[in-house]
Amino acid sequence: MTGPARPLGAIVADAPPPPHPRGVTLTGRLAWLRPLDAVADAPALFAAFADSPWVFDYMGEQAPTDAAALTTALAVWVARGDCATFAVGRVGSEAALGYACLMGVVPAMREIEIGNANLSPALQRSPLATEAFSLLLGWSFDAGYRRVVWKCNALNAPSRRAAQRLGFGYEGLFRQHMIVKGRNRDTAWFAMTDGDWPAIRTAHARWLDPANFDADGRQRQALGDLTAPHVVGWDPSRPA
Repeated sequence: MTGPARPLGAIVADAPPPPHPRGVTLTGRLAWLRPLDAVADAPALFAAFADSPWVFDYMGEQAPTDAAALTTALAVWVARGDCATFAVGRVGSEAALGYACLMGVVPAMREIEIGNANLSPALQRSPLATEAFSLLLGWSFDAGYRRVVWKCNALNAPSRRAAQRLGFGYEGLFRQHMIVKGRNRDTAWFAMTDGDWPAIRTAHARWLDPANFDADGRQRQALGDLTAPHVVGWDPSRPA
């Protein structure tokens, strides 16, 4: 007996699960990413963060009081099996200036997340930081992942702006999603798919082209303007 016709999702072509990002090293024109070494990288990272404890406001851990405390916090992330933690730095220098993870790795579903990103003020709102995230996206989609997620505390306006500037589409608000440092966290959820990426990758390349910057390093065209036509969804509460 034939049942009622009901809509079903598109068939996904069979493919081997994509690789785990553990051990990956990435290098661009401005930025490099390599596996983070909690012991070796903590001193440089602590120095980069020392005058700006507010960079830990939306992180899961408290701002460290010394390099040893940061080493302990980073070691927890390095030891996790569900993510790869990267040191982020400037081409031409070995010092780490920030860190970020490819986490929530689900090879069977071909889904991965960029998260636990903590960039020092020296990196924030810089072409280097943009290139670092672009490199993570490029590796993820080139490796065969279908979907890259970006989640953040809904009150973290800079992270929300960064997600949409990079080309992530807003997917919704998870209310009372977590308790972090004794406080409620509503989580804003963003994602990008392999279908979105080709046009967004081109937008990233156009923005990162040296010709897009004047002699004083000012951008001629904003990345958000280049990615906006390709962003799926819109965040009605997006900070101005």
